[in-house]
Amino acid sequence: MRILGVIPARYGSSRFPGKSLIDLKGKTMIQRVYEGAKQSTMLTDLVVATDDERIFAEVERFGGKVCMTASHHQTGTDRCAEVIATLPENYDVVINIQGDEPLVNPLQLDSLLTVFHDSTVDIATLASRSIEEVDLINPNRIKLVVNHEHRALYFSRSAVPNFANAKGKPLETYPYLRHIGLYAYRSAVLSEISQLKPTALEQVESLEQLRWLYYGYSIKVVETDIETPNIDVPEDVVKVLEFL
Repeated sequence: MRILGVIPARYGSSRFPGKSLIDLKGKTMIQRVYEGAKQSTMLTDLVVATDDERIFAEVERFGGKVCMTASHHQTGTDRCAEVIATLPENYDVVINIQGDEPLVNPLQLDSLLTVFHDSTVDIATLASRSIEEVDLINPNRIKLVVNHEHRALYFSRSAVPNFANAKGKPLETYPYLRHIGLYAYRSAVLSEISQLKPTALEQVESLEQLRWLYYGYSIKVVETDIETPNIDVPEDVVKVLEFL
């Protein structure tokens, strides 16, 4: 099975512009993400996908593989789809690796990719049982529910299921799952979902994966207890530096 790792990286982050190029103890964030992902035992190739010349030059400087993509993409999935359509090599699976996780754990990547040995899996993502009550009402913590085969039924910024009958102890009433935004797709499916029209449901929740569910695609959910802090805003840098 040939697997391509894609690290989407853009300069114009609304909450932290230029974060891909910040210095983290002698290496830029994009270099640390690249080197961490490179340790995966399952990746055939790894490439950074960017629309910015500064990020492109930095990846070339440290010897990584980089692809220039269009600037109009709204999601990392769309950027991954352009990469797979552009590269001359053929890949069976593509994994979308977050460009803001300089402490990326290769074991986490491998656990997600392993499920593609099952031919019925088209899209896969990660989730964790590590969740606090405050996360249930935090719209930035995405919650999800799964069926008996661990296929996603729904993702939401609200608490799903609703804990109206939890008598003040929702986490003791139901095993809530928190989404971890790492995705992998079969290449053909990636090409298909990148052509789907946005849906009202997706736009209301601002969650692109709801588009895939709406159009009938199945998302396999892999539970993990491996978590690494990401850098979303400048205040997150201090937390990450403690691990370096």
